[in-house]
Amino acid sequence: MKIWSISLHNIKSKPLYTFLSVFILTLSIALLIGIQQLKNAFKNQIENNVGNIDLVIGAKGSPLQLVLASILHLDNPTGNISYEEAKKIGKHPMIQSAIPISYGDNYKGYRIVGTTKDYFGIYKAELEKGRFVSASMEVVLGATVAAQLHLNIGDTFLSSHGLVENSLDVHQDAITVVGILKPTQKVIDRLLITNLESIWDVHHHEEEKHEEHAAGHHDEHDVHHEENKEITSLLVRFKSKRALVSMPRKINKDTNMQSALPAYELNKLQEYTNIGFKTISGIAYLILVISCLTIFTSLYKMVKERAFDLAILRTYGASNFQLVQMVLYEALTIVFTAFLLGFLFVKTVFFFTLISMQTNYQQDVLQALPFKDLLQIASLIFTMIIVSVVLAIYPIIKMNISTILSNEK
Repeated sequence: MKIWSISLHNIKSKPLYTFLSVFILTLSIALLIGIQQLKNAFKNQIENNVGNIDLVIGAKGSPLQLVLASILHLDNPTGNISYEEAKKIGKHPMIQSAIPISYGDNYKGYRIVGTTKDYFGIYKAELEKGRFVSASMEVVLGATVAAQLHLNIGDTFLSSHGLVENSLDVHQDAITVVGILKPTQKVIDRLLITNLESIWDVHHHEEEKHEEHAAGHHDEHDVHHEENKEITSLLVRFKSKRALVSMPRKINKDTNMQSALPAYELNKLQEYTNIGFKTISGIAYLILVISCLTIFTSLYKMVKERAFDLAILRTYGASNFQLVQMVLYEALTIVFTAFLLGFLFVKTVFFFTLISMQTNYQQDVLQALPFKDLLQIASLIFTMIIVSVVLAIYPIIKMNISTILSNEK
């Protein structure tokens, strides 16, 4: 307890050194934790959202754009494809499932996706309340959408054309909320899911509405409903991974559509982003080294300037180990304070970033940092600090009490 008191007194006696040490170390820790959290969140989002989708088929264009638009819903679609052509591909014997999706409208920035019931299975999404879509102009809300827009079962709204919120191109067909999904921490949380007919109807309002009300022609209507219709993309799962070799090449060569492998495209994207992550991590490590040098300078300066006081303590019975403890406690106090501040800083920044994202069409892509990663960063920092302390206490170990006392006199 007495040694702790001396260490705290030493910290208080040099506020500028203490502030600089804590500030620089906090900055380094915040950068390291922040970068690691972003990397983990990015990786988790890719793994969670790709699910069992082996291939995405859509209009010609950028494969990465097709994947980002169709799976993560972070980009604009490359165009539309014929639903009839997509259904033919979906019947290929090597394909286990082919789920069509169509989108191009939004409600307050959240995308409305027309698809089939199989789409919920990709994300293992379950109903929190209500039911799934059974008719045109019905919609099931993702958990984030329901929470952010305060919509409930039975509520109706008008969608807007395009993927960005606007009041200039609003459709006149009211959409009714019939279900709300449980949170999944996946992209479906920020989507409004309806059937394909809703997307087609809302864009062909008068003609389709007239056909819907034509009595006694339901079967003809169902067939006609899909003729000449378009979808945005087709999410494919193969029966065997061997199809990954032949099917993409065949589709790209023999059709006017393109195929993209989600895992391959997103791994490429991850490699690009890793360049930025590594650069910022390098800056964080450089700041960490500077921080350790600052702490070492501060401790070494204290040991040299207070050599007489330390020698006096030795004459009163203090051991070298207790003097080393005093220096170590001082360093640990700075490290724990900086680590706590750095951790809280990152959490605070991400918290407000998360709130900002949820008011837009972005999703809460940030997740908690795994304990093992946090422990890895803490171990690195403490190792470097311990090295700094060991170098700083060298004069204590080599202390000649009689020489110090005689020189001071």
